[in-house]
Amino acid sequence: MIFELLGRVHKELSITGHAFYETILSISELVNRKVQISRLHWQISTLLQQIDDVTAKVGQQIVAQVSDRLVSQNYPDSVVGVIEQMLADAISRVQELKQSLIGVDAQIRELKVETVHQDLLSLQRDLAIRSGGIERLTVVRGAAAAGQPLSAFPSYSSAYVATVLRGPFLLAPTNDLLFRPGDIVVLIGVQTELDQLVPWFTGQRSLTTSLTRSM
Repeated sequence: MIFELLGRVHKELSITGHAFYETILSISELVNRKVQISRLHWQISTLLQQIDDVTAKVGQQIVAQVSDRLVSQNYPDSVVGVIEQMLADAISRVQELKQSLIGVDAQIRELKVETVHQDLLSLQRDLAIRSGGIERLTVVRGAAAAGQPLSAFPSYSSAYVATVLRGPFLLAPTNDLLFRPGDIVVLIGVQTELDQLVPWFTGQRSLTTSLTRSM
């Protein structure tokens, strides 16, 4: 009996220690990403400042060339060629800086996607421990949900609509919101209840219901 108790305690401590280690690792990765994002934002700020400096400098040079031309009537006509060359050099430099901006922006987007992905994994893990889950369902034409308001959503103790994605829009779940074919509905709640809601949006049988009837 004592050995069994010690075994359980050891198992619980092992699980707790492993979870603690994963939590620390997750936090450190999150902090590292945020530090990288902050550095990249600073780099973008520097690049934008450099673009402003280039445009300001070429503007000052053009004003100086034109002013000298107006003051001195004998100023050579080659000033036009000089201005064109200055503009060409400035445009080339600005294009280089813009390419750098695009590259840095892509890195920031990638880091943000990784952060969101990590957050979703953590959320899914937290929900799974509590027998919960998240479902992303597309409303199918002919399904029970198509044309129905959110107020007609089957009532369950825990499952509810988190949001509705329609084209480029993120719609708030209000009672008068009508479900349309093609809408992407994000549900959250107890997994068994989410499984029962699948047919209402897709018109297909839920896997759990099919398995229950077959048994």
